[in-house]
Amino acid sequence: MTTLRLERLEAGYGPTTCLKGISLEVRAGEIVALLGANGAGKTTTLMTISGLIETRAGAVLCDGTSLKGLAPAQIVARGISHVPEGRRILPQLSVIENLELGAFLRRDRSVMREDLERMFSLFPILKTRSRQLAGTLSGGEQQMLAMARGLMARPKLLLLDEPSLGLAPKLVVTIFEIIQRINREGIAVLLVEQNAYLALQIAHRGYVLETGRIALTDTAASLAKNPLVKAAYLGG
Repeated sequence: MTTLRLERLEAGYGPTTCLKGISLEVRAGEIVALLGANGAGKTTTLMTISGLIETRAGAVLCDGTSLKGLAPAQIVARGISHVPEGRRILPQLSVIENLELGAFLRRDRSVMREDLERMFSLFPILKTRSRQLAGTLSGGEQQMLAMARGLMARPKLLLLDEPSLGLAPKLVVTIFEIIQRINREGIAVLLVEQNAYLALQIAHRGYVLETGRIALTDTAASLAKNPLVKAAYLGG
């Protein structure tokens, strides 16, 4: 079953078209890596899926149903949660308040408490910091909070934009282990990641985006061996 499908998608900012007819899909239970140089359109792709940028042409389909015209909150309600580049946590609120905001559309308060405990199981450091202001957390802790907040919406698909950005290597390994654990629990992931080597290590399939167009698509294992991908993104 295909959870997400983009069909000849076009989008951009002002007069500039950044996505020039891209098509891709994320199947249920997959991790799909979206690779490309800075400015290729990776973040624009995620923002268009989540309704933050308007679709100019083509379609975004979730479980076969178009998301055209839906507000970001309505797209979250359809099961797509976006963890943006730069984390975008609310620094003046506590850790637990940030997590509760991730569940703002939900009404099942008793189950929400269970999900909070699940987040604390996935990210134990957040439990010890639960009453601490989010702005006082380290970069790695803020990334964990951003991911946990996204998961509080109970998504079927998690959009992850540069989760390793600015983190120490040891923390990057931890974050990627958590992404795999989340995926094993049944959540599909569309991963934009500067560390192409690690992304292809955990992904099932991948797409390479170049100046707003899909240049390559294959299994992650095959992309990791592709000479063009190795030269451009894996250090030769």
